[in-house]
Amino acid sequence: MNAELVALAQSAGTTLVGLMATDAWERTRDGVVALWQRARPERADAVAAELSNTREDLTADTDTEGELAAEWQGRIRRLLIDQPQVAEELQRLLDELSPSTSPAAAASVTQHASATGQSRVYQAGRDLHITEP
Repeated sequence: MNAELVALAQSAGTTLVGLMATDAWERTRDGVVALWQRARPERADAVAAELSNTREDLTADTDTEGELAAEWQGRIRRLLIDQPQVAEELQRLLDELSPSTSPAAAASVTQHASATGQSRVYQAGRDLHITEP
């Protein structure tokens, strides 16, 4: 198998499992199942069930993320071996799902503050909870 496809399978497995605990999960699952539906329709339902099981495993024990990613890397690698023509579609899906290209990632936060005397500055890019007296 060509090194480019191996790298694609590794990236896909890692990205897939990484997105299981995010808001992008449903879109991710639908994209992966659709990919299998086109490449190996007889396996699409099983893949959907395996994705759900993997997500349950991940939410039960986040320490298994690396192991679960490796499992999906293997599944995707086998798909690419059997159906190398889906590599381009898989790459498009990864590009769409990539956190670095999502609208939320496009927003940036720049903060500047200065404090003098006895004052304090608290800054956060998201939620901020202060519990001191």
